[in-house]
Parts: sequence; C-alpha cells; structure tokens
Amino acid sequence: MLDLGTVKKIEEELRSVDKNEDGRLDTEELTALLKKHNSAFNDEEILEFADLFYAGKGGGTMSFQDFIEALDGVAANESGKVHPILDGNCSVEFIYRKSHANYTPEELDIELTHEEPKTVLDKMAFNAVKVVRKGFDGITGWNNENFSQEQILQRVIFLETVAAVPGMVAAITRHFKSLRKMERDGGLLHLFLEEANNERMHLLSFIKMKDPSTAFRAAVIFSQFGFGSAFFLSYIISPKFCHRFVGYIEEEACLTYTKIINAIEKAPEGSELAEWKTALAPNIARGYWKLGENGTVLDLMYAVRADEAEHRDVNHACTELRHGETNPFNDPDVKVNAMLRKYVREMMSREDKSTRNEKVAAV
Repeated sequence: MLDLGTVKKIEEELRSVDKNEDGRLDTEELTALLKKHNSAFNDEEILEFADLFYAGKGGGTMSFQDFIEALDGVAANESGKVHPILDGNCSVEFIYRKSHANYTPEELDIELTHEEPKTVLDKMAFNAVKVVRKGFDGITGWNNENFSQEQILQRVIFLETVAAVPGMVAAITRHFKSLRKMERDGGLLHLFLEEANNERMHLLSFIKMKDPSTAFRAAVIFSQFGFGSAFFLSYIISPKFCHRFVGYIEEEACLTYTKIINAIEKAPEGSELAEWKTALAPNIARGYWKLGENGTVLDLMYAVRADEAEHRDVNHACTELRHGETNPFNDPDVKVNAMLRKYVREMMSREDKSTRNEKVAAV
C-alpha cells in the first residue's frame, strides 16, 4: 500500500533517530520519531504509544523493515494476524489511561439512547430499574418537571453514593476471578475501577455544594449495605444481568441530568436555578474535569451527564462480551493502529508537499 517515495522518507526518518545505528527501533527512538511530528501527535499520545510498544516488545526492539511492514499492514487494513508490535495484547492488563477532562462540545451534547430489551435477562433488568426508579421517586417526592436546588442536590448526592457501588463490585469480582482461575482479565478490571472512581468524583463534587444531614448519611449507609450486598450476589450469579441493569440505570441518569440541565438553562433570570448558570463549580470539579477557573455548576452538570452516557454505553456493551474478549474501550490493537495510520498519513502528506514543491521549483 505504501509507495516507494513514502517508504524512502520513512527510512530516512528511522535512520535519523537510530542513535546506536543498529537498524532497529527501540522505545526511546520511537518516541523521538513521533516527536518529529508534534503537529500530529500530542505528548499524551506519544507516551501511551511508547508504553504500548515497550510492553508489546517486552522491552525489546523492532527492525526497521518490520516496522515499515507494520505500517503497510495497517494502511492496507489487514486483520486476523498477530499484531507485529503488540504480540498478544498483554499490555491491556496493566496499561489504562482515561481522562474525563476536556470534553468537546460534541461529546457534551449526548444522545438519549435506549437499548431495547431482547432476552429474558434484559427484560428482568429493565423492569427492575423501572420499579426502583418509581419507588425512589415516590419516597423522595421527586417531580421531573419542577425541582429546586435543594431537591436536585438531595437527589444526585444520594444517587451517586449508590452509583459508585456497581463498578467497584464488578472490579473486585473480576479481580478475584482472575486470581482464582489464573487467567487474564482482558483489561475490564481497570474499566470498572475507573467507573467507580468517576462516580465517586461526582459525589465529592456535589457534597461541596451541600452538607448532608445525619439522617441522610444514615440512609446512605443502610442503602449502600443493602444494595451493595444484593449487587455482589447478583454479579456472582449473572454479570450479564448486572451490566444490563446498570446500563438501564445510566439511561435514567442521563434523562435526569438532561432535565436538570434544561431546567437550569430555561430558568428565568433572578430565579434560584438561574444562579447555576454563573455560579462557580467546586474546585475539585473544576480540577477533575478541567472546566477552567470560570467553570460553572451548569458546566459540571454537562460533564457529569457525559460521564453517565459513557457508563451507559460501557455497561450495555459489556453485556454482549464473551469470555476472553478484550475491553473494547481500551483495545491496544485499535490504539496502536490508529497511531500508525496517523503517522502514515503524515508521511504521505509530507511526500505530497515535497512533490508539489519540486514541481514549483522546476517551473
């Protein structure tokens, strides 16, 4: 797939970073190679690619010829082979990077999706969520069309103390299963730990805006013990049911936060909810989501909703995973191939520019 001119340009770049002149690429040289293209790659991408390369090659090196063949393979969209760099995806077991910061406007404008129940387990999970939602709304007196700052905070704080349970239960259960069966986890353990911590950050942000009463804290302890125990037993019996259940819970969370956001944006000036359009979000929230020094409570609500949409999609997707499959949201194959394709495009673009410049010079 790569034309001869592009291959020669790549070979020249490889030789330019080959410090020991052995015709092989190591992690340090790969980093130097990618830094030559700092307009295409940021520091975080380069660091992650270097870590994946080091893990895949076991700290070893790769011949220039093999590297160019790997580039040619991704350019041709070849699949079904053992990846020449990753060699077995072992890195997914210990390399996991995820940032909830710097959401783009497109990522914040989430779509309210619904996964239609198909199997008996799906229908059980869906109906269980509906029963829980209806019961909780009735007990707390929640009205989807009319609520105050106090009611919003009361609701989201309680929900986030419960929402952080499933991810941790899933991570712990998978951790012990990996130990017991002496097998890889496919990187899902990291995914659920991160989900649990993300929900915890929602809570830590909201309690900066309201200090719950003693009775409220007691209710949290009781509900956490009850729900945590029930979810743990359910996860041992059927992880698929539990992930589908959480997926439907997150659908409801996305709907709730959407109603809150709409209420804030439509609130008349001078009203209580309108204050959140300009009121600064807590420091912990501005730091975690990188909202900037002027990040508002409304900005925080948008970020939290985007998180919940991700948890929704993750849990619905994990319901479909088969034993032994890799975490689809942190697949090293996908990440490395995307980086290699970007590098190929960059080199081909340079080749095109070089050719155009030669033609202009000749004229």
